[in-house]
Amino acid sequence: MFDRPRSGERSLLLHVGIGSSCRDDEIEEFRALASSAGAEIIGEVRSRLGRPNPRFFIGTGKAEEVAGLARESHAELILVNRGLSPSQERNLEALFKARVLDRNGLILDIFAQRAASFEGKLQVELAQLEHLSTRLVRGWSHLERQKGGIGLRGPGETQLETDRRLLGKRIRRLKSGMERVLRGREVGRRERRRSGFRTVALMGYTNAGKTTLFNALSGADLEAKDQLFATLDPTIRRLSLGGGEEILLVDTVGFVRDLPHELVAAFRATLTETRDAALLLHVIDASDPHYEDRMRQVEDVLAQIGASDVDCIRVYNKLDRVSERERRELAASKSAKTGVSAKTGEGLEGLTEMIRTRLNGRPVRGRLRLGPEQSRVRAKLFDWQAVRHEAPDDAGGWTMDVELTARRWRELCQREGFSTDDVRSHTRHEA
Repeated sequence: MFDRPRSGERSLLLHVGIGSSCRDDEIEEFRALASSAGAEIIGEVRSRLGRPNPRFFIGTGKAEEVAGLARESHAELILVNRGLSPSQERNLEALFKARVLDRNGLILDIFAQRAASFEGKLQVELAQLEHLSTRLVRGWSHLERQKGGIGLRGPGETQLETDRRLLGKRIRRLKSGMERVLRGREVGRRERRRSGFRTVALMGYTNAGKTTLFNALSGADLEAKDQLFATLDPTIRRLSLGGGEEILLVDTVGFVRDLPHELVAAFRATLTETRDAALLLHVIDASDPHYEDRMRQVEDVLAQIGASDVDCIRVYNKLDRVSERERRELAASKSAKTGVSAKTGEGLEGLTEMIRTRLNGRPVRGRLRLGPEQSRVRAKLFDWQAVRHEAPDDAGGWTMDVELTARRWRELCQREGFSTDDVRSHTRHEA
């Protein structure tokens, strides 16, 4: 059986279409995945199948062709853009005399490189081991030999069984660690809810510009790279909406077509931030000709993690890269959305206003008259930065022009005992 070397980035890409040829965007994305993993692409092969071959996934003739190309180019790694069964992966390795990695394994490798935090590393290792556990089936022949010899005959354990037992033990330990992470995150969410902070999560297809938009909105200085899965560990920053109100903005991991189930399961703790957010910003690359397909892929993952019912704004990013005609087409669509350029700052004020409106309702502006005994209410209004103009009256009170969110108005009613009629009588007009 072929012996796997530890090194090897000289890679051949195998693009396999089922029923039809691979689309150009699928090929470009797979190239980007390979480059993100650090592969040196030395050649590419395309194949179209009516249905997968049980032995090699691709046809026997195409497999022989790839094997010859691998020998001629001294390829050390063959990357396949489809998911392979364990037996198909082993059969191809035996034929190619080179390592074979399918799309799921490639994405897992990228995540392993990107993980920086303890939680991220824990999640990636769990996903990798879950993936590896399906590969420990009749692999190398030496794994199936019983321990034996003079004085050693009798009940024994194969190397394969040992590997399975150790792997299962490590997976159980990692899952226990993830349970602790989940409990810690839940404590953090309860504290945020108790303090009145609400969460707005940025999510979307990988490389749509989420981190650049996150920096532009929050003033953070996270490194934004033009590569897939540049952001893996979630980051939280405060964002002021004006009127003394702040929210928590969360930058999350990007999604991708057919995200491996192991990753969706392992990153459920991180993706819970998306599910429990008060509002989602679905960041879409407006310059991507296939953005509608990308949107559907993201929405599929949201459904998997139970976040499809969370209120969502579609944010079409990278307007600086689209034509005037494309801008008009975006503006004509009826979905709840807005267009921005995180790079130039275009549309960011409008996006902030849309976030404020979706979270709080439309702002209420009016004239409020407070008596001298209501100084505490006056102080609260200044604390909320809601006062636009103030003048003392003859009775020792104040006449104040204020602007508050609808949520703040409701809070004022509940705290100070105002009724809805009281608020209306205090208010000159509502917008």
